[in-house]
Order: sequence, then structure tokens, then C-alpha cells
Amino acid sequence: MVDIYYTKDVDRSVIADRKVAILGYGSQGHAHALNLKDSGIDVRVGLRGGSSSVEKAENAGLTVKSIAEAADSADVIVMLIPDTEMAEVYTEQIAPYLSKGDALFFAHGFNIRYKLLDTPDFVDVCMVAPKGPGHLVRRVYVEGGGVPCLMAVEQDASGSAKELTLAYADAIGGTRAGVLATTFTEETETDLFGEQTVLCGGLAALVHASFETLVDAGYQPEVAYFECVHELKLIVDLIYEEGISGMYYSVSDTAEYGALTRGPRLINDETRAELDRILSEIRDGSFASEWVAESREGRSNFLRLESAGRDHPVENIGADLRAMMPWISAGKASVAEVSGGQG
Repeated sequence: MVDIYYTKDVDRSVIADRKVAILGYGSQGHAHALNLKDSGIDVRVGLRGGSSSVEKAENAGLTVKSIAEAADSADVIVMLIPDTEMAEVYTEQIAPYLSKGDALFFAHGFNIRYKLLDTPDFVDVCMVAPKGPGHLVRRVYVEGGGVPCLMAVEQDASGSAKELTLAYADAIGGTRAGVLATTFTEETETDLFGEQTVLCGGLAALVHASFETLVDAGYQPEVAYFECVHELKLIVDLIYEEGISGMYYSVSDTAEYGALTRGPRLINDETRAELDRILSEIRDGSFASEWVAESREGRSNFLRLESAGRDHPVENIGADLRAMMPWISAGKASVAEVSGGQG
């Protein structure tokens, strides 16, 4: 059974006297930094020179330094910069300042799982990964709650890395909801698989294909959008709140019967075989190698695919229809504001 830790299981004093550097001030970075600050932890933010996030962090009452200065002044260094930039930043601006007793923290295991960082044997290597976007991590903390987290220790040089990891998770609010123990490998592989299949890749591809099928058959694009995109929120919210069985309970019998009989025709043996191939590419490192190479070579394929997605007819139709529903965006930050810069 999975080990789950709560506030009662944690000794916050383990981190009380530590100096923490949050590197990056994007979605997770701003939430970690502000939650730590409000928990009474000595925290500073490390950002690249000229970063647009400097002003935002300073306006939030945080101390801002260069990445190297932040790493040098701290003994808990939290890597919240993009996966593909982390190795270079680490080698040039962090590794030279590491000392015995320091701890390197991550919110995603990518660079450790695929051995992109050469971490010395005298530092703790730990992970606290909130299972929610940064704006939610911050908002729920302010409201007195917390977002569940995953935690892992890859290297316990100090002999107390687990205790420090739990104390960090507690300081950002994770133990209020529960912190699940995992490994860097399990977190990385399952996270990438979920993103590529259900959460982002598979969902977007299914939306596009379903929308195109209806439009190509002569149905109005606006009606196709409502059926293939707009109503997704209703279904996902039901699953989020009550599980798949709860969702089926809430929809019509016609919808449930159609789903139970036609869904398996979409997710068939061929689809399952492709899921296995995708997982194999994650586990053997070929996806990681492909993505790192793509980034180093200018991301031409990534940018082409991203542009094609933005130009898909479903995006234009959606923008027009969402303008009819101002309540969707009322009181919410824009995507840019939520994701923020990465430092």
C-alpha cells in the first residue's frame, strides 16, 4: 500500500532554520515561494537577468537574486525551471556552489530520471510534486487547505532527507491534503505517460478528430464545438468529483449505453498497443532524448505542430463562442498570467 503523510507526521522544525532558494517564478515557482514565505521559511527567488518575473516577485515581497547568487546563499535549492534548460543552468550556475549538507529539490523527476544532471554524492536529492497547477497550490493554501503532493528521495546524503522532504511539503501546504511517497522514476514515467495519452495528447487529438468528423459530415461547426469541446468540462468535473461511475450516474441512460458500447471501439487493441509503445519510449529514454534534441536544435518540429494546433478551426470557432459566455473567464487570470514566466 502507498505511504501517505499528513501534518501530524511531520516535524516542521527540520526546515525552520534552512535557507531556501526557489529557482524560477512560473506556475509552481511563485506558489512554492509565497507559500514558504507565509510559512515563515527563509526564502529567496533566483531568476535570470532581465526576467519579466523579477518585478512580480519583488512586488509580492520576495527577495530576488540571480540564480547563482540564490544558489550560493541557500542550502535547499529548488529547481523549478524548464526541464530542457535545467541541465545547462545547473552546470553553470548551481553546481559550483553546492556544499556538503545542501539539498537539491525538484517538482518533476525528468532530469534525475534520465541522468541529465551530475549531482554530487554529498547532497540530498529530493522531490515534492504538487498534483495541481501552481495557481491552485497557492489559492488553496491561502484558503487554509492544501493540494496533494508526491514526494521522493533519490539520494539521502544527510541521513534525514525524508524528514526534510516532508517538512518542505508541509511548508507549501501539501500535508494538509496528504503527501504520497513515490520514486523519481515512477513520478516521471507516469507523469509523462498521462500528459501524452489522456491529459493532453490523447484528449486534444480526440477533440480534433471528433470535431472534424462532424464538420466533414455537414454539421454546423458551432454545434460540433459544443458537443466535442464545451461539454467536456461538465463530464470532467463529474469524473473529478464522483469518479467515472458517478459521471455515468449523472448522465442519461442513452449517453451511458452509447459510451459503454462505443467507447471500447475507439480504445481497442490497436490503441492499447500504441499506449504500450508510448510507455516504452518513456521508459527506455527515447522520448527524453528526442525532446532534449528537439529543444537544442531550435524546436522547429515543436513550433510547427504548435502552430498547426493554434490554427485548427476548432480554435477560431471556440473563441467566437466563448465570447458569448463571459462567465467562463469572469474573475479568472489569463493563461499567460497563470503559467507565468520560468525565470
